[in-house]
Amino acid sequence: MGAVCVSPRKRKIKLHIQSYRHSISGDEVVALLEHLLRCIAGPIVLVWDKHPIHRRLKVQDFLALHPRLYVYEFPTSAPELNPTEFVWTQVTDYTASTAPHNGTELRANVMSGVARTRCSPARLWACIFASDLPWKR
Repeated sequence: MGAVCVSPRKRKIKLHIQSYRHSISGDEVVALLEHLLRCIAGPIVLVWDKHPIHRRLKVQDFLALHPRLYVYEFPTSAPELNPTEFVWTQVTDYTASTAPHNGTELRANVMSGVARTRCSPARLWACIFASDLPWKR
């Protein structure tokens, strides 16, 4: 689960990722939101898809308690609008030629791909610009 964060004046861009070895629930969404609240000062505008996990009661209750979080939803079935989807595309491209022998190697390959994208502002901006959002360069 992740978030591509852009500062209001577009001076900074950062990728926040949390990974789990189990299926995620509302608890993990809340954990990511808590992380974002700790790391980012001021208001946070969340733009995410209409996945059912975002609509869990626990998540909605958390959002109601934190007025710094402003939530907007992408239209249904519109991954082309979501910059985070392009992060996963980059990670998939990075791991495509690997042949891990076990889950540990697979996780290491995926995390290497994430690290490659995370430490490159150019790659993160490419995720933003690849989306069909009306971003100005």
